[in-house]
Amino acid sequence: MSTLGFPLFPEQASTMAPRVDQLYFFLLVVSVFFATLILILIIAFAIKYRRRSDDEQPRPISGNLGLEILWTLVPLSLTLVMFVWGARLYFITFYPPSDALEINVVAKQWMWKVQHSEGRAEIDELHIPTGRPIKLIMTSQDVIHDFFVPAFRVKNDVLPGRYTTLWFEATKPGAYRLFCSQYCGTQHSGMIGYIIALEPAEFQAWLSGGATAVSMATAGENLFQKLGCVSCHAPNDTGRGPSLVGLLGKAVRLQSGASVTADEDYIRESILNPQAKIVAGYQPIMPTFKGLISEDGIMQIIAYLKSLKREEGAQVKK
Repeated sequence: MSTLGFPLFPEQASTMAPRVDQLYFFLLVVSVFFATLILILIIAFAIKYRRRSDDEQPRPISGNLGLEILWTLVPLSLTLVMFVWGARLYFITFYPPSDALEINVVAKQWMWKVQHSEGRAEIDELHIPTGRPIKLIMTSQDVIHDFFVPAFRVKNDVLPGRYTTLWFEATKPGAYRLFCSQYCGTQHSGMIGYIIALEPAEFQAWLSGGATAVSMATAGENLFQKLGCVSCHAPNDTGRGPSLVGLLGKAVRLQSGASVTADEDYIRESILNPQAKIVAGYQPIMPTFKGLISEDGIMQIIAYLKSLKREEGAQVKK
């Protein structure tokens, strides 16, 4: 939608965009309707019930139960529709599909660093295939940023010290602007980039163009060996630390008696602050790797642990 070549709204380029716009326009229409109605009634009542003389005494107005019920039920019904509609849309945007393609993003003043599982890395660009859900696993290297793609109608904070996720599915090829919508410093306005959506065949051709790149899982395995993690985390539970095979997504029992789910945040915390959550049956002997490993390196190790999970699942199926 545009006027004289000036776009009033960003184009719709994802499966989520029309759904977000539908809710937005519904809220807009309801707001404009009631604002106009209230304005007209204020003017009409001001004229009709104006005081015509100094000694005029207004007549008492009796209540109208039916009218009071009406103006209570109508707003209540509308707000319930807005709440249910908005909540449903929120949960859809919050939970990515299980078959989504995972891509890692690290924000840094003032750039977006992207790494695909196959190993290809990008700066301020993100190549994706159309027609497939994309799940971004994001973290910040310094301050709070915000990943915002207007054409996809998606945005989410990118926080230091933890992982946040965002998913979308592009519906048509093109280059779409990427912004940081959270003020992050003096060059915040320059922290921009592009999401480049390609047809699936074109995306595979682009992806294979980085044949010399090492996959994230392989890079994570090399880092796992280099840091000496394998000496304690043996795959058969014979090491001084617990086995990490098939760990992602499972419940881990702690010495405190509580249980936590081994997700990306748990792995990251265990690497940088290993004393925070001690696994039941093991001693707190793991040293911290804070300052010895970058955010990219942590994501590579997580990718390696995920590959162990996939391999375990394949063996079980056999």
